[in-house]
Amino acid sequence: MTTPKIIAEIGCNHKGEMEIAKEMIKMAAIFCKAEVVKFQKRNPKESLTSDQYFAPHPNPVNSYGETYGEHREYLEFTVEQHAELKKYCEEFGLSYSTSVWDMTSAKEIASLEPSLIKIPSALNNHEEMLEWLCDNYKGEIHVSTGMTTKEEIDKLVALFVRKNRNKDVVLYNCTSGYPVPFQDICLKEISRLKEKYGEVVKEIGFSGHHLGIAVDIAAYTLGATWVERHFTLDRTWKGTDHSASLEPDGLRRLVRDLKAVEESLKYKEKDVLDIEQVQRDKLKYKGSMVVQ
Repeated sequence: MTTPKIIAEIGCNHKGEMEIAKEMIKMAAIFCKAEVVKFQKRNPKESLTSDQYFAPHPNPVNSYGETYGEHREYLEFTVEQHAELKKYCEEFGLSYSTSVWDMTSAKEIASLEPSLIKIPSALNNHEEMLEWLCDNYKGEIHVSTGMTTKEEIDKLVALFVRKNRNKDVVLYNCTSGYPVPFQDICLKEISRLKEKYGEVVKEIGFSGHHLGIAVDIAAYTLGATWVERHFTLDRTWKGTDHSASLEPDGLRRLVRDLKAVEESLKYKEKDVLDIEQVQRDKLKYKGSMVVQ
């Protein structure tokens, strides 16, 4: 099977602080041994309606501002700060990536030339932004399919085919919820995506918002070669994503377990492996079966 790639999604779990973001990058690289870290980029005045911007945060205890717009502004890094984070990732051998939530953010992040840009489930129907990325960004385009109908996924894939960019696309199974109970993860959607689009797009991925790490192993064995999980340093921190995130030891265990599963998913190279031969010589019954 294809080697699994693990994305540690920092998102906005850095609480708007560059030093925390850098500490998370360092932890993801050195302790967890992930391959990619992912942030988010928004222009709140563009991505929110006026009513959304000036409304109070729906869960005030998690807010970093008096309005939802102020909350989102507080958590944003500038494109210059994202460039600094990208450079910091590269110092640790990590790939930097970002989810983009509006046209301005897509253009800003594309200017940094990351290896991949992520389209969140909420924006996978933003045709103008998708077409702009197809025409102006040369890296991989990763797209989540949470809260998206089968017909909408068909149209989404058709857009990339029409733009001749489908072989740069990684399509993710995803359920949009924080956290998602096990009965709503619907892992068999990975098999459906692989069967229908596996020969059309580059790869199939899994973006999980659940608890624990067992499900991710199953996602990989079903054919998801990219596994994305929210990442935090402390699940008790203020914010809606922390409770559905993995702390460093959880992410470390996930990376370890996925690598172990990859190594074990193969056929025997010969009937009796070298490790078995010693036991065969010692334990195997010396008689032989008589075939009638």
